[in-house]
Amino acid sequence: MATRQRESSFTSCSSTSSCDADDEGVRGTCEDASLCKRFAVSIGYWHDPYIQHFVRLSKERKAPEINRGYFARVHGVSQLIKAFLRKTECHCQIINLGAGMDTTFWRLKDEDLLPSKYFEVDFPTIVTRKLHSIKCKPPLSSPILELHSEDTLQMDGHILDSKRYAVIGADLRDLSQLEEKLKKCNMNTQLPTLLIAECVLVYMTPEQSANLLKWAANSFEVAMFINYEQVNMGDRFGQIMIENLRRRQCDLAGVETCKSLESQKERLLSNGWETASAVDMMELYSRLPRAEVSRIESLEFLDEMELLEQLMQHYCLCWATKGGNELGLKEITY
Repeated sequence: MATRQRESSFTSCSSTSSCDADDEGVRGTCEDASLCKRFAVSIGYWHDPYIQHFVRLSKERKAPEINRGYFARVHGVSQLIKAFLRKTECHCQIINLGAGMDTTFWRLKDEDLLPSKYFEVDFPTIVTRKLHSIKCKPPLSSPILELHSEDTLQMDGHILDSKRYAVIGADLRDLSQLEEKLKKCNMNTQLPTLLIAECVLVYMTPEQSANLLKWAANSFEVAMFINYEQVNMGDRFGQIMIENLRRRQCDLAGVETCKSLESQKERLLSNGWETASAVDMMELYSRLPRAEVSRIESLEFLDEMELLEQLMQHYCLCWATKGGNELGLKEITY
C-alpha cells in the first residue's frame, strides 16, 4: 500500500511547554529505558524482536538488578494489559501515555491480541524519532500497513494515524490539545479504554498528574489505568535516587505522591477512579512463576540480592478501574 509522506520535520518542537530546559532530562529517560530494555532482551530476559529497530545495543553492560527490574516491569504491565484485553475480548482501545520507544503494539499483533485501536502519545521530539524509525524499517511499517485499509497513510513529523495504530506528539500537561489530537485520530470515548503510564506521572507536578487522571476518568465510561513508577521515596534509598536524577537535570516533580502504596492508591481514588490496587515490584517479583524466575536468574549472576530488593521496593505497579462491572474489570489483579 502507498504511504503519503507529508513534509517531515526532524527539528525540535516549537511548543514552549514541551521544549523548555526542564523537560530535557525527562526526555532523556526515554533513551535510558530503551537502552536498558534492549540490553535485557539481548541476553534473553524476554522476547522482543522490535526493540532493536528503535535503539542500538549499548556497549555498556547493565547491572543484573537493573535487568531483573525491567523484566518484572515488562512482565507485570503485560499481564495487566492482556487481562484487560481478555475481559473486553479486544473490543477496546489502548492509550499509552509517554510511550517512548515502546513496542507493545507490534508484540500484541504477533499474539493476535490487538485492540480496536492502539494509541501512543509522547513529546513531539520523541515521536519524530519514533516515526523516522517506523518509516525507514519495514519490520515496523509493514504490520501497520497490513492492517490499514486505506490507500494512503497519514504521517508527518509529529503524527501517524492508521486504522489500528496512531502515534501522537503532544504534551500530557495540555489536556485540551491532547484530547483534540486523540479525537482527530478517531479516539472513541464509548469504547472500553485502557490507559498506560510508565514512569510518566512522577515527572509531572501533583496538580498536573491529578488533572490527567481526572480527564481520563471523566472521558471514558468504562476504563482502566495502569501506572508504573516510584514508591516509598521518603527513605534514604529514595533520597539517593532523587539526588542522582537531579544531578542529571531530571527532577521528580511529583515525588510527593510516591510516598507509599497507599498514597498511590489514594491519588487514583480521589481523581475519579472507583477501584485502585497497588503492589511494589519486589512483591510482584515474588509472585512470578517459579519456572520464569529460575530461567532469568540463570542468565547472569547476582551477588547482592539485597540491592535488588531495595531497588524493587522503590517501584510499584498500580491499576485502577471505572465502570465495566459487566466485563469484570474489578476482578483484574496481578
